[in-house]
Amino acid sequence: MKGFARREFQLVLLRRMTDYQPDLVTGAMRSLSATRTEMREVNARWQRILRSTRFPAGERRLRTVLGPPSDGAERRIGEVTCRTAWWELSLWPDLRFEALIGPDGSVLHEWLVRPEGSPAPRLDGVADLTPWSCVVGDVAGRFAPAEHQADTLPSRWQVGFSVPEADGPPRPYVAHFVWGLLQSVEDQGTAAAT
Repeated sequence: MKGFARREFQLVLLRRMTDYQPDLVTGAMRSLSATRTEMREVNARWQRILRSTRFPAGERRLRTVLGPPSDGAERRIGEVTCRTAWWELSLWPDLRFEALIGPDGSVLHEWLVRPEGSPAPRLDGVADLTPWSCVVGDVAGRFAPAEHQADTLPSRWQVGFSVPEADGPPRPYVAHFVWGLLQSVEDQGTAAAT
């Protein structure tokens, strides 16, 4: 689509992250030479694209905006064989934007992931879970067993996990993600105590 490509798509991703990390979003917008006004306008255009009956849907929509994926693979989910497609984005060079694509070409899920085989960040404890430092798979892998939960918006995800305490029961936490990227960690032990 004319005037809507990877740069604008990244602004759409950032728009949802503003609620959690406005300072990081501001820095990312600067690196894209964008303003808040432009980010709002781009997001409004994206919402119109999503509702449009004339613009391609599903995987075709992503290919129209992002171009061909840099890589992809088949993924079996139960009895269904789906595909994943990955795109590189300049704001997160160590990550990939992943779309899980159903047999009919519809996008079932989309978020930022760490490419298979690339090193995950060192996560010795909860203090290492800083905003934008890791993705859902990093946290779920390091703090297994983890409980995954979709949020009220498709772009948001939560991972519940517990960390052993030296002098008591494990302490529960919830990590909040937007488009698969860590935004914040909530100490549920503190929340339960208040």
